[in-house]
Amino acid sequence: MTDAVSPLAPAAFPKMPKLAGVRFFTGNTGLRYAGRDDLMVAVLPEGSAVAGVFTRSKTRSAPVDWCRDALAGGSARAVVVNSGNANAFTGSAGVAAVEETARAAAQALGCKPTEVFIASTGTIGVPLDASKIAALLPKAATGKANWETAARAIMTTDTFPKGAAATAEIDGETVSIGGFAKGSGMIAPDMATTLAFVFTDANLPPEVLQDLLKDGADKSFNSITVDSDTSTSDTLLLFTTRAADHKVVRKASDKRLKAFKKALAAVLIDIAQQIVRDGEGASKFVTVRVSGAASPKAARKIGLAIANSPLVKTAIAGEDANWGRVVMAVGKSGEKADRDRLLVAIGGIPVAAKGAVVPGYDETPVAEHFKGREIDIAVDVGVGKGKATVWTCDLTHQYITINADYRT
Repeated sequence: MTDAVSPLAPAAFPKMPKLAGVRFFTGNTGLRYAGRDDLMVAVLPEGSAVAGVFTRSKTRSAPVDWCRDALAGGSARAVVVNSGNANAFTGSAGVAAVEETARAAAQALGCKPTEVFIASTGTIGVPLDASKIAALLPKAATGKANWETAARAIMTTDTFPKGAAATAEIDGETVSIGGFAKGSGMIAPDMATTLAFVFTDANLPPEVLQDLLKDGADKSFNSITVDSDTSTSDTLLLFTTRAADHKVVRKASDKRLKAFKKALAAVLIDIAQQIVRDGEGASKFVTVRVSGAASPKAARKIGLAIANSPLVKTAIAGEDANWGRVVMAVGKSGEKADRDRLLVAIGGIPVAAKGAVVPGYDETPVAEHFKGREIDIAVDVGVGKGKATVWTCDLTHQYITINADYRT
């Protein structure tokens, strides 16, 4: 966690909902940080359901494996999160640390260990002393922390806490959604993102929750990138207390969920975009819109090729209107694109069409657009109807500074 707040940060942490039965606890374990909370526990009432999506990394962490297995039960009473140590690539000791943490939390809360979800973030390859976490867990049941302090406790190189909230109606009853996340570097999600935790009171069984979350993650967390690196720890969990006073909805396709789906998507996209806005060293927020692709999947892949290109990102950081780098990135994506029908616009200004620069092209307004904080790149590849939107940030010298000094 750095002292200087990203210039792209929101003005303030949002107003969050009151969800009956959901309590937060934060504390300092001393695992790595001094003088700040590095442990967050969210406690949920009996009967709560859970859904989750996780990294597909082949070197995933022990907490990810634990959560994937625990998800089969469909119920949750708590999530325990520490920052400063990822408990990844720590072998059997890492597995034992997760099991010890789950047992300690279960004993403190009077539930099964498999109802406790675990997440860790920080340095890879450092053994985690679970006894330092377990020592604080008896206090978790009476936790009185708020959403913002919970979000701050899970930060690493983040410069601000990230949260979002929304409400929707199901059968005329108001349901609330609130969530927070951490993330700043090692951001190129594959199924989820960094660490993100979302809570609601909608009366939904776990299988419906899972369908909604997977769809929502694809359109939000799986559409962001900071540096093209997928974390070993990516975890996105969605919990519901099921306390809302409406009839249970048993299918994700039920029309009664239309407003809820929209609200959930808004929360997920908001948090995901905040992660990009807090990209390590970021000074500009970049939206890449791709259309005319062979499929939505192909469009997203093209968008990520542009968003992950160091040449594109450094051109944006240097405010150099070098649109040829966008053309290059489209070509390297591996997806179908018609060179002679390709359209490129920056800041809404056409720069290339029909395989060449636009006749009479004037770079001045494009260069002026690159001087702003919000950059918009639109590309139509001319082969179909697939479209997608991807969000990223620029790549500055500060990114190198942060990551060169991360452990020292």
